[in-house]
Amino acid sequence: MSTTDSRHDEMFPKLDLGEIDRLRRFGTVRRYRPGEALFITGEVAPGMAVLIRGSVRVVRRDPLGHSAPIVEQGQGEFVAEVGQLSGQPALIDVDAIEEVEALVIPPKNLQALMIEEAELGERIIRALILRRVALIEAGAGGPVLIGPESSPDVIRLQGFLARNGYPHQLLDPAQDRDAAELVRRYSPDSSDLPLAVCPKGTILKNPSEAELAKALGMVPIEECDRTYDVAVVGAGPAGLSAAVYAASEGLSVIVLDARAFGGQAGASTRIENFLGFPAGISGQALMARAHVQAQKFGAVMAIPSEVTRLDLAETPKTLHLGDDRSVEASMVVIATGARYRRLDVPNFDDFEGRGIWYWTSPVEARLCRNEEIVLVGGGNSAGQAAVFLRSFAKKIWMLVRGPSLAESMSRYLIDRIRATENIEVLTNTEIVGLYGSAERQLERVRWRNNVTGEETEKPIRHVFLFIGAEPATAWLKDSRIALDSRNFILTGSDVWPSKDGSSEGSDGRPLPLETSVKRVFAIGDVRSGSVKRVGAAMGEGATGVAELHASMAKGTHR
Repeated sequence: MSTTDSRHDEMFPKLDLGEIDRLRRFGTVRRYRPGEALFITGEVAPGMAVLIRGSVRVVRRDPLGHSAPIVEQGQGEFVAEVGQLSGQPALIDVDAIEEVEALVIPPKNLQALMIEEAELGERIIRALILRRVALIEAGAGGPVLIGPESSPDVIRLQGFLARNGYPHQLLDPAQDRDAAELVRRYSPDSSDLPLAVCPKGTILKNPSEAELAKALGMVPIEECDRTYDVAVVGAGPAGLSAAVYAASEGLSVIVLDARAFGGQAGASTRIENFLGFPAGISGQALMARAHVQAQKFGAVMAIPSEVTRLDLAETPKTLHLGDDRSVEASMVVIATGARYRRLDVPNFDDFEGRGIWYWTSPVEARLCRNEEIVLVGGGNSAGQAAVFLRSFAKKIWMLVRGPSLAESMSRYLIDRIRATENIEVLTNTEIVGLYGSAERQLERVRWRNNVTGEETEKPIRHVFLFIGAEPATAWLKDSRIALDSRNFILTGSDVWPSKDGSSEGSDGRPLPLETSVKRVFAIGDVRSGSVKRVGAAMGEGATGVAELHASMAKGTHR
């Protein structure tokens, strides 16, 4: 059997009658007339439809009216993809070819199926993941972005959708007639570009990420109107790990993140020292698996949702969101991680998104094809980025502030960089000048060797920054959570005793990952003293959940 045949069988497995009977308790039998829609692109799908009798046609359709068949499915097959785990809008059209009888399993019951029917659940969830991957590769079912591919706002929206694993297409009005007509009709002013044409027909003019997410139905708004056992703030490795362990142990969990799942780990083009993946895995793929796994156990993903304030005055604790909504939870896990530092260079702000990047996805990589670029940083993230970009860039000038890479980079990456002809490492070197055009597009970069004082200036349009991290704790400034001198969150013995000789609890010191406020925990890169590694962050997520249970067991006795 060929690899293609094997992948198709995994993507479209067929259930026998006995297996379908085992699933009946999770759903309701519905009947559809010939031509009737089971799924409509852009509308919330009813769940997973297992075909008992009849056949359906699956079609991908974009908001501009173009369509193409994907597959026809019949008895024993099921219609769904990953979005049905969380009740998101469908990315495909599905119509009955003939009389159809189907077992429709809603999202909540689909999650229960994954747990209670483990063998069947494994086959189903693999198929759902592979189908989402295929839709992403085809750009099917999501919005169409219209604008020049080098536009900073096009890149911004593409990056947002890519990091959230959401299919989309890009059309350049200079090359596509339909796109040019839409621009002429809806946005003669170039400042309105890019247009985002959504599956339900909504046309947005240069939207923010939050506006686009709302139009696509990415955030389950109604899920905020309840009190959760645990609210996890941040969907990086630590946050997703906590969500998986907490949800799998029966706690109700909501995960909030301002932008996308994955955190900084999601930006890693290849992780080769993570246990269990000897051939390596991209950060995006690893985090996407964790994202699906958390949903499998019932965690609610409210992404993107920015938490602007944590109110600790009452129980349950209240998290205020940027869109004036709020979420209540008995316990809070802070996993907001850390963000890459910015350069202290004049005009820096002018070039963010216009030549300065913090992420090395294929979107940014294609922009620097056959060009000389600068990559700043000496840690593993910088090394992984350099190795990825070597296949695109003509030359990579890797600027390291310290005297060598050995101080902060794994040996396997150092050896690979040394063996790469188009990467040149400049130690004791930092950027001192950025220069651009009237349109604020980066055009030239100047750097200085801090030992010799020699300065070099080159015509470079792209700079990638991986220069250490600052904790994402600004939203905690009005809370009572103790921070260290660098604004990382203090936990455990570091907050005991408090300055006035007392603690937040009544009968003992905080648990190791507990903050200065009881039942509020900090894990991962945002925590003072944490090991800034993916594996360590995931470990803290698991440990943090054990401490949640310990805190609940103490109840009011703390």
